[in-house]
Amino acid sequence: MRIESKFGVLVCLFWALFLACENEPEDIPLPYFNSAEFTPEWIVKEDASYKTIHTIKDFSFTNQHGIQITNDALQGKVSIANFFFTACSGICPKMMGNMIRIQENFGNHDDVAILSHSVTPKEDSVAQLKQYANHMGIHSNNWHLLTGSKAKIYDIARVSYFADEGFGKSVTSEEDFLHTENVLLIDKEGHIRGVYNGTLPVEINRLIDDTHFLLKND
Repeated sequence: MRIESKFGVLVCLFWALFLACENEPEDIPLPYFNSAEFTPEWIVKEDASYKTIHTIKDFSFTNQHGIQITNDALQGKVSIANFFFTACSGICPKMMGNMIRIQENFGNHDDVAILSHSVTPKEDSVAQLKQYANHMGIHSNNWHLLTGSKAKIYDIARVSYFADEGFGKSVTSEEDFLHTENVLLIDKEGHIRGVYNGTLPVEINRLIDDTHFLLKND
């Protein structure tokens, strides 16, 4: 085959791929996650199963400013949730450092809330969380570092957010410990719409894109 012919074929293939990408729908909805296996399910509001989609249960915790944060106060907001503790020297610094990018993108959005739950609430007092926030550069009014009852934090982590392999279990002792790198995206109705590895910048990029999508389309 002549060089000119090969070049022509390549040009045709390029334009075919370009036009195919251009014609891809941009409004493909995000899935719902209804179980700890995080199997994605695409459900439309007209489906009968929409009424039984898994929902984050009621909660009330205290943030780094000593303010009570409840699910009622987050009605109509997209939420981004994770779990950490201030003394963590493993995955937490990397995860929380990556989440600074979420703050950079949504720190001034009234319709977005970032919820970071301490898994060692006995040690992570309001004052400790405030000091940690200052150290990490967490300054947005909508990023809440949360403390409270360990039993209630672990319950919502495992039952609502499917946060670790101990899901469905209750806190049995002070030695019980939960740790996960998962960051979860919650829509305005309290449904899980995305699960991301918070230690990976590429996953945070995907989370940011999906958050923009929910704000625009949900």
